[in-house]
Amino acid sequence: MAIALHDLWQHLQRQLFPVLIEELGELGEKDRLFVQVVALLPLGKFLEPYRWKGIGCPPHERAWLVHAFMAKVVFQWVTTEALVDALKARPTLRRLCGWESASDIPSLSTFSRAFAEFADDELPQKIHEALIQQHWGPKLVGHTSHDSTAIAVPERPAKPAPGVAVSPTPPVVRRTVGRPKKGQEPPPPPPTRLQLQPGRTLAENLADLPRACDSGAKRGSKGHMEYWRGYKLHLSVIDGDIPVSAILTSASTHDSQVAIPLMQMSAQRVTDLYDLMDSAYDAEAIHA
Repeated sequence: MAIALHDLWQHLQRQLFPVLIEELGELGEKDRLFVQVVALLPLGKFLEPYRWKGIGCPPHERAWLVHAFMAKVVFQWVTTEALVDALKARPTLRRLCGWESASDIPSLSTFSRAFAEFADDELPQKIHEALIQQHWGPKLVGHTSHDSTAIAVPERPAKPAPGVAVSPTPPVVRRTVGRPKKGQEPPPPPPTRLQLQPGRTLAENLADLPRACDSGAKRGSKGHMEYWRGYKLHLSVIDGDIPVSAILTSASTHDSQVAIPLMQMSAQRVTDLYDLMDSAYDAEAIHA
């Protein structure tokens, strides 16, 4: 993939950047990085469902909104408000995204609705999967490393609705206290999530993972406990620090609960020789 990226960058340097500079003026370092990212991603087929079908008022161009959200990541703006303000103040970036004038930029509520729409449709995940399969699917990967990182958010932990469980895991069946009667075998404990995962499909395992915001704790690289409120991002990363699979769960979800779904997801995208995990993943079901 490094060669492919190098070839793409050379193509941009020779052909696309001179045209853009002639049209828009000199591009800054972040502007060039943004152009490189947009040129790399296969957006076309994934944006087709968002095209106007001729019914009702034509919506704002979703491709330009996707470009804007990518710019938010490249320029590292924390909020959507900062993104909209930057688009209005930066003519070059605004035109790279697709809008000619500041008056053409949609309202903040339109950005929020589009973001929710992309999230519900899992548009970023689909684009990421297609990118990995395109560049790494035909190749052999040396190793895949699995780990997680804390995602702290300012929102409050989700409260369960009356009569609704926080996660789809089955209720705990309590065993009878005391010794069983003579000749009576105690009932076996119900299987854990980790024991059930090897016999399930990826979709079933993903549906069983908790997703609500809550509190979590994780031992950091220096051995100290870290506490946060929010979520946990579980990643499978291959040679070259390239993430091939990602799963977002509640902050309290233990790393071992997501190892098998991560391996299932990665196996659908790349062919690797072996997996690397730390002691948090030391469980018989994962070894098997």
